[in-house]
Amino acid sequence: MQSSFIRKSLANKIVWMYVFSGVFVICTALLGLFISSVHYPITLIIDILSTKLVGISLFNDEIPMIAEKIIWDIRLPRVLLAFFVGAALSLAGSAFQGLLRNPLADPFTIGVSSGASLGAVIVLYFNLTIPFLGTYTLPFIAIIGGFFAMMIVFAVTHLSNRKLSIETIILAGIIVTSFIGAVNSLIIALSSREDIGQILYWLMGNVGMRGWSHVKLLIPFFFIGTLFLLLRSRELNAFALGEESAEHLGVNVQKGKIFIIIGASLLTGAAVSVSGSIGFVGLVIPHFIRLLIGPNHRHVLPLSMLIGGGYLIIADLIARTVIEPSELPIGVITALIGAPVFALLLIKERIGRE
Repeated sequence: MQSSFIRKSLANKIVWMYVFSGVFVICTALLGLFISSVHYPITLIIDILSTKLVGISLFNDEIPMIAEKIIWDIRLPRVLLAFFVGAALSLAGSAFQGLLRNPLADPFTIGVSSGASLGAVIVLYFNLTIPFLGTYTLPFIAIIGGFFAMMIVFAVTHLSNRKLSIETIILAGIIVTSFIGAVNSLIIALSSREDIGQILYWLMGNVGMRGWSHVKLLIPFFFIGTLFLLLRSRELNAFALGEESAEHLGVNVQKGKIFIIIGASLLTGAAVSVSGSIGFVGLVIPHFIRLLIGPNHRHVLPLSMLIGGGYLIIADLIARTVIEPSELPIGVITALIGAPVFALLLIKERIGRE
């Protein structure tokens, strides 16, 4: 009787979390559109969106061309890009944490984001364009860089103890991240003065000065990577019991690992390629979701995706308004918010265990 009540209570909590997540995303998206250094009436913004989407103007007969350009070509792509980048990093972080059974695992701590950053920096430094890829050269090289960094981490871990222990994977990720950071610094030192500013600003993370082309660039990789991970929620739940237990439950461990790593690397590489390095999103958000609803990845993955996307919209809103008309890199905001919040979550969890 008591267990039935607990299950019903948890189910209600999960339903309310989905409702809250949907409302949170909608509210943050509206705030991102409405609040900026250039203010427009809400009715005008609604008219621009309704005219572009369904061809109907509700409040105004004439829409100023400059207002239409700012809302449709600048603010809306920025809000969408912030959502997709935040959702991608949170989803990848939750997958890595589930795979490695460690709340400290995320695309940054295990080297995937650093590898993607190096790939993107190389493309920017050498101004590379692969003929048959064109504008997709940057995300493609970033994804390859992230995947390659992940392979190096697993190779180092395997050579050190041959058991792929969680602690060794984290340490190997820190080593690879430090090395790649040194390579990035070397490239910056060799860059011209004009390129240094561009590379540094990109490395600090930003979704400003982007447009619909960046959104279109990210979306295919986002949906493929998301599909890879959402279809592997059962394997991630089984991995929480250990690899041997997962095999006894009928899970193909090696195949599941490969799909999860590919999906998370796709999401991380694509996000980094359009926004630069944005830390703590994939670390804090999945951990926060697990504290609220438990470890079931059937719900952790989609809720992390929604909350992470909304969170990054809010972080970007703070970055572009706190010292307006100037802007801060969004990576600075996520680090300032994420580091103390994650520390508090860890302390709270430790106290709860004791």
